[in-house]
Amino acid sequence: MKRRILSLVLIFIMLFCAGCQSKDKKEKTAARTEDLDEATLEGMSEDITKDLSLETKIGQLFMVPLYSLDEGDTKNQQKITSQMKKTMKQYKMGGVVLFSKNMTDAGQTKELISGLQDASRIPLFVSVDEEGGSVARVSSNEKMGVTHYPAAREIGETYNEDQLEEMGKTQSSQLKKLGFNMNLAPVADVLTNESNTEIGDRSFGSDAGDVSDIISTLVTSMQKQQISAVLKHFPGSGETWGDTHRGSAEAEQTIQTLRKIDFKPFEAGIDADVDAVMVSHLMLSNVTDEREPSTLSKRVVTDILRNELEFDGVVMTDAMNMKAITDDYSAGEAAVKALQAGVDVILMPDDLAEAYKAVKKAVDNGEIKESRIDESVERIIYTKLKRGVIPPDTDLLKDNG
Repeated sequence: MKRRILSLVLIFIMLFCAGCQSKDKKEKTAARTEDLDEATLEGMSEDITKDLSLETKIGQLFMVPLYSLDEGDTKNQQKITSQMKKTMKQYKMGGVVLFSKNMTDAGQTKELISGLQDASRIPLFVSVDEEGGSVARVSSNEKMGVTHYPAAREIGETYNEDQLEEMGKTQSSQLKKLGFNMNLAPVADVLTNESNTEIGDRSFGSDAGDVSDIISTLVTSMQKQQISAVLKHFPGSGETWGDTHRGSAEAEQTIQTLRKIDFKPFEAGIDADVDAVMVSHLMLSNVTDEREPSTLSKRVVTDILRNELEFDGVVMTDAMNMKAITDDYSAGEAAVKALQAGVDVILMPDDLAEAYKAVKKAVDNGEIKESRIDESVERIIYTKLKRGVIPPDTDLLKDNG
């Protein structure tokens, strides 16, 4: 009897020590990731990208909701299914986005995200819209254990810098504990049209300088928690009368007005080293001389965001299943045009299979060069390495993806 008790005690001690070692290993891995310099991360991302197949590289360009992974599972989208695993293996997408309906409580969400990561050869961006106010996919559920913050307008009117820093830290650390590594926030739009229905109280204010200061503080505090921040919606949707969720929307700003007002918060976020910028489907006919969504415009994405504002991080589209896109473009056509414009990540294509095949066909026939795909994948892999999504000792440097 004494021997049995002693054995149980020893087993308990071994399990406890193993847990401590596992925790220490995770903490050391995170520390090593943060300690890697830019040149090392760039070299690693180039090496990993070089060894990936074209099919895997194309898959990395897509960030999709769970219903795109299992279209037959319309009711139960709170756990990973065998069909989801098959879809992930087939298309090798770079990220997923979760919505409130995918999350019942903290435990279930952790398990779901863990299952998604286990099913992916290359670790995923796992993203969510957690702005605060009415756009709070996680904190709207009290069982998630994530602090619910007020709408951006109230924050802009009442929060000081210390409160903003605490918000970024608290919100991001809580999301990180659930398994998220990207927040599709903050909103960098300056609300210059009070009748705007698409942005409304999601904007921090109508003064470009004030919004810029808020964006800079939030980006810095969010990313200190190893959560990628995503500025949206470039080039700035605060002036428009329309709503790209419901159809095409056009803004009348000139490039001079955009530079003086709308670009300022995005520039502040870029100076704060934001990981990603989301481009709106808003049309800028006075800037581009074309009636085409900004998402699909090389003038907006490459000439302005990349070259003029000198942003070299990840550029993603707004959701590609919004009416501003689907009313005029097929999923395949939109995906190809977005990549040609200079976008890196295609968010929520209306038809994943069609979009993927169209991009593959465009590369095969020379419409898109493979080197163009490589540029985007290197940015994606670099950001995943930088935030510890891909561990620094990854075997992706050894094996073909």
